[in-house]
Parts: sequence; structure tokens; C-alpha cells
Amino acid sequence: MEKENQKLQASENDLLNKRLKLDYEEITPCLKEVTTVWEKILSTPGRSKIKFDMEKMHSAVGQGVPRHHRGEIWKFLAEQYHLKHPFPCKQQPKDTPYKELLKQLTSQQHAILIDLGRTFPTHPYYSAQLGAGQLSLYNILKAYSLLDQEVGYCQGLSFVAGILLLHMGEEEAFNMLKFLMFDMGLRKQYRPDMIILQIQMYQLSRLLHDYHRDLYNHLEEHEIGPSLYAAPWFLTVFASQFPLGFVARVFDMIFLQGSEVIFKVALSLLGSHKPLILQHENLETIVDFIKSTLPNLGLVQMEKTISQVFETDISKQLQAYEVEYHVLQEELIDSSPLSDNQRMDKLEKTNSSLRKQNLDLLEQLQVANGRIQSLEATVEKLLTSESKLKQATLALELERSALLQTVEQLRRQTAELGSWESDPTLPKPSGD
Repeated sequence: MEKENQKLQASENDLLNKRLKLDYEEITPCLKEVTTVWEKILSTPGRSKIKFDMEKMHSAVGQGVPRHHRGEIWKFLAEQYHLKHPFPCKQQPKDTPYKELLKQLTSQQHAILIDLGRTFPTHPYYSAQLGAGQLSLYNILKAYSLLDQEVGYCQGLSFVAGILLLHMGEEEAFNMLKFLMFDMGLRKQYRPDMIILQIQMYQLSRLLHDYHRDLYNHLEEHEIGPSLYAAPWFLTVFASQFPLGFVARVFDMIFLQGSEVIFKVALSLLGSHKPLILQHENLETIVDFIKSTLPNLGLVQMEKTISQVFETDISKQLQAYEVEYHVLQEELIDSSPLSDNQRMDKLEKTNSSLRKQNLDLLEQLQVANGRIQSLEATVEKLLTSESKLKQATLALELERSALLQTVEQLRRQTAELGSWESDPTLPKPSGD
């Protein structure tokens, strides 16, 4: 009886924690039929080994993700990604069990502890100092800092881990953090040199130039670069400033489409608030509006932003602007009045960055080649299967033709037999 009481108490605590965790307003409430679609997908036998149609998944995510199933749906989308990309990138971390990592000490402990109280300070699950929420969050960040020692711990990571932890258990959240960092490409923006973050700010500026030229000119006129307002958007995936319901939808799309979603959301937010931003005429009021007022957008505006993200494709532009950034950096080095040693240092850093980029591209090429080989093998199997099916079809057609002839003969014999029975003077049918 005591054991049963303990189990009951644990179950009640789990339910209470789940209610606490999911204490946020959804921006796209799921209709009953949409929830039913997701429940059917999630309960599919052998789900982790079945490739689902991408268009159907886009449609399902677009119609909404039920809050109480969100964590399971993120895991499902991660499974689908791994099925479609069976060759993992070289940068995958060591497969050290989570419990083993928790037994170790981290040099990042102080930085993590300081940020715990700053992460969702008003949310009931994280508000208690060193309560259940903060302790679980600490465990995840500590384990990741030990797993990925190049990144260790970086400000912003606590918000990403915190969002995951609101929707799933501690170890599951850790595994999904690994997935976002390594498979979805978030990790590169947290590297110590922050070069990738600089490139991202340049890419966002160029996208503004392409899509909202008047807003771009207005910001340039007041010397406002994206790093003044957008760096926290990228490092916390909007979680430090925007409503949780909106952030959860951004995560839905990142699990579906990858890290370029952050650019699309930023571009949509700035574009949809362009008339209000253009009304401000100095640096302080513009930055204050983007940092403070813009995140408090209403439900209608949030839904509009999410819809625009589904309709935008900027992958080619992002690649082009990354190359453009490196070319401009080289030109700056060549034209600047630096000493030979300074120039050599800068060239070495640029070369190092380009080498990393080349390795990343080579890795992508290898993955693509692997996928091509896999697809070719699948096509070959399908062609063989098609040939066998054609042969089987031909055999069935011949069999059908023979059966039709037999049926026709039986009909004739039956007709003759009927005629004889009605007139016994007629000669007997042959074969009787």
C-alpha cells in the first residue's frame, strides 16, 4: 500500500509539473480534427522507421501543434530528419550517456548558475530558486558543456534548453538540444569566436536590403546594424523576449525546416512592423521599439508571422551572402594599412574560417553523395520490383484469357445440354 501511495504521489507530481510547464498561451489553438491527425501519426506502429510524406508534415505543422503533444511531435520530427539524412555529419559528439555526464564536474558551473535565475524568471516552473525547474535546467546545461567542450556554455543556451524542458523530460530535452545544436546547425553560432554570429547579422542586413529597402535605408541612416537588436533573437531563438506561445511555434518550424527559420522569422517581424519603425527618427527610439515594443505583438500578428515563414524560401540567398561576407573581409584586409604581421594574422584567421567552411561543404557533399547512392539503390530495387510486377501482370492476363475461354466453353456446353434436355430427340452433346 505504501508503494502504491508513493507511485500515486509521483504521478500527481508529474501531472502538476506538466501543468506548470505548459503554462503559456497558444497562438494557434489546435482544432479537434488537427489534434486527431497528430495523435494518429504519433500512434503509428513502428513510427521511428517510417518515412512520412513531407508535404503532409508541413501541412500538419502549419495547421497547428497541440501543446500537450508538442514534445512528442518534436521528437517525431527529429526521427523523420534522421530517416531522411541517414549519414550523420562528422561533427557529431561522442555518444556519452546523459547519466555519465551528470557524474562529472564542469568548469562552466559558475556561468550556468548565474544564468539560471535570468531564464524565464516569471514562469512558474523556473521561478523558484534552485527549484525542480532550475535544477533540471542546470543538469542539461552542465551535461552539454561537458559533451561539447568547444562551445561549453554560452549565454542564450539556457533559453533554448529551457523551452525544450517545458515540453519533455530532462534526458529527452538534453537529446533534443543535441539534435538542434548538431543536426539543425544551431551550434555554429555559439562557437567562442562568434564569427558565425557576425555572418548571420550580415546576412540579415542583406535580406532586409532585398525585401524591405526603405526600412534598410532608414536603419542605415541612423547607423543601426542588426547586431544592436537581433543578436539575442538568434542566440535565444527569440525565447528571451517573445511570448512563449510564439517561441513554441518557432521551434515547431525549426524542427521541421532547420535553423534558417530564425532568419525568416526575423525578416517577417521587421517587415510587418515597418510602418511603425519608420515613424521613429533617432537611434534610441528605433532600437527601443524593436527590443521592447515589437516582441509584444498580438495573436493575429504572431499568426501572420508564422504563416509568412511557411511561404518564404531564402536558402540560396543565405549561402550567397555568406560567400559575399568572406570576400568583403578579404578585400578589407587587402586595403587596410596594417603591418605584415597583422595582415598575416588576419589572413590566417580568414583562411581558418574558410577551411572550416570548406570542410562543412565537403561534409554536406559527402552526405549528398551518400543520399544519391541510397536513392539510386532504391530506384534499382523499384525497377526490379516493377519488372517482376509486369511479369506477374502478364502471367495473370494470360491466366485470365485462358479462364475466359474455359468459361465460354462451359457456357456453350451448358447451352447445348439445356437444348437436349428440353428435346430428347436431339443427339446428345459431345463429352456427356
